[in-house]
Amino acid sequence: FFFRCYKSLEDIRHRGTDNEDCASLPLISPSTMCRIVQEQCCVTVLEDTMCTTGINVAKDQGVCDSLFANTCETKTTKMCCDCCLVGKAAQEQGLPCDHSLSMGYQCGLVSRACCVHGDSDNQTQPGITSWIFHKPLLVKKSPVFSFFSTKGLKIGKCAHVCEGNNTCACFKGHKLKPDGRSCEDINECLLGVSNCRAGERCINTEGSFRCQREVSCGTGYELTDTNNCKDINECEAGIHNCGPELECQNTQGSFRCVPKVKCGPGYLQDALGSCIDINECVIQTSPCLRGQVCVNTAGSYTCRANVLNCGRGYHLSDDGTRCVDVDECKGPEKVCEGHGCVNQLGSYRCECETGYSFNSITRLCEDINECRHYPGRLCAHKCENILGSYQCSCTTGFKLAADGRNCDDLNECESNPCSQECANVYGSYQCYCRRGYQLSDIDGMTCEDIDECALPTGGHICSYRCHNTPGSFHCSCPVSGYTLAVNGRSCQDIDECVTGTHTCGENQSCFNVQGGFRCLSFECPNNYRRVGETAARLERSDTIRCMKSCQPNDIACVLDPTHSVSHTFISLPTFREFTRPEEIVFLRTTVPAYGSYHHLGSYDVKFDILEGNLENAFDIVKRVENGLYVGVVRQVKPLIGPVTTVLKLSMRNLTTQGDSGQNVINVHVFVSEFWF
Repeated sequence: FFFRCYKSLEDIRHRGTDNEDCASLPLISPSTMCRIVQEQCCVTVLEDTMCTTGINVAKDQGVCDSLFANTCETKTTKMCCDCCLVGKAAQEQGLPCDHSLSMGYQCGLVSRACCVHGDSDNQTQPGITSWIFHKPLLVKKSPVFSFFSTKGLKIGKCAHVCEGNNTCACFKGHKLKPDGRSCEDINECLLGVSNCRAGERCINTEGSFRCQREVSCGTGYELTDTNNCKDINECEAGIHNCGPELECQNTQGSFRCVPKVKCGPGYLQDALGSCIDINECVIQTSPCLRGQVCVNTAGSYTCRANVLNCGRGYHLSDDGTRCVDVDECKGPEKVCEGHGCVNQLGSYRCECETGYSFNSITRLCEDINECRHYPGRLCAHKCENILGSYQCSCTTGFKLAADGRNCDDLNECESNPCSQECANVYGSYQCYCRRGYQLSDIDGMTCEDIDECALPTGGHICSYRCHNTPGSFHCSCPVSGYTLAVNGRSCQDIDECVTGTHTCGENQSCFNVQGGFRCLSFECPNNYRRVGETAARLERSDTIRCMKSCQPNDIACVLDPTHSVSHTFISLPTFREFTRPEEIVFLRTTVPAYGSYHHLGSYDVKFDILEGNLENAFDIVKRVENGLYVGVVRQVKPLIGPVTTVLKLSMRNLTTQGDSGQNVINVHVFVSEFWF
């Protein structure tokens, strides 16, 4: 009996796994006991399958909200799902799996199983609940009841399992720490022992791991609980966009719309599934015979006899099949009387002579104003309309070119409009004058003489006198004493002493002055004798010196402090303006500045003007050059010539013991009448 009943349990197990009804099992024996065994075996497998489904939902989704149906089977599945979540929560918080929560026997077993196993398997296979109830959790042969007893899980001794002899072990997915009691998670992802497929990423969990797809499934697919991509049936889900005339057909990853009704002949189905009539008269070439016209109908067409209606300007041909143009110009009516007629298809036009246009209202030829119709395109400069044509003209300075439209520059210089020189420019001309003339401000053509002598700079063009001439000028000098220089402007002094044109006697010396000469003769005073011979001609740098020469026993001569009397000469122009003193004579000494002179001690020199300083126009200053005293005679005020004066200068030698003597220098100054 038990053997026959056991033989049928495999079929019954499959029946419970397939969620079939356990109340309608086929009888394998008339025994009531065997019937009870059959039903209980099927119910046990069925409950195991439903509980396994709940555990898998808890592991995969982490929530049990989708199990909301109010059936006995769904309640069993949701109970196992909720209890498994409690066990996973206890594991994640580090609480012991053998907790004392009052959840019932079966719920407590499921909670402990999920706490112990965690996520060691992605999916719990059917029969796992039976394994929980009937098989050990470790490789060691420890019964389930001993594993869940408080004796094997004393807190503080072994973290997971105590095997006896004070030896601790860990659950699957964990390894024992060096302290021999604690357990730590094994990272299967780092060790590479996961069974994740290509395109999946390994994520480590406490005591296990899970595989997660890296790439999304794409449009038209959804990710299943088994981490695979499943086609979405858009037609069943009602998310297609097929119109009312189209039927939805699902395809892998998409769908397509198929027309519900097939169109008949003469119709074309559009994208929305509607049937559109085909116009055979348009898409076909001459579907009807000659002389017939095609008329489109719904789904077909008909051919009818063609009755031509020719428009204005046409008439029906002799065979009645076409319209022929009417030549109005050859008709009896003179449509363009007095004008030219040109036939056109369906019409005609009247032509006028060149330069005229036909007015269809007045039926007259009217002049065309070409200048207004074509501005800037007919003539280069000016356009003037005339009857039947136009004529071009040019502005001042241009002449009409040979083509009658363009303008060429007119060379006005050919008619000699200028009094002297003419330069032709584009569209005009320019007069200019030769040197010494300027263009008139009145007519711009006449050249007028420039009075160079009257210009602001005219006073400096010539040294003496400026004389204007037509187109130029010339300079002149005083009548005597000067000659005109090579440049034609400056006046040069004539040295009569050199040329021999002076009138000095044999006992006189000739001294040249600006604009003339002077005949000079000098006699030394008593008790003085002349040093050197008398020269026939004196230069500016020449000096006549008389040295003291006393007779024996002439006490008055010896006591006279004047050691020498000298004469020097200088010729000056008339300085009309002074910006600074003009240095004219230098009296050089051999006296060292600020020094001593033998036994006389410190030595000094004093310079004075004794006589002849007209209008105080001169002064004398002392300076040091090359360590020696020098007296400098300066002209400090202008003197208007001609003026002659003799500056009597004194050069006294001074010592700490008083005067030691003096020298008298007579400077003969001759100031010319002119500034040159």
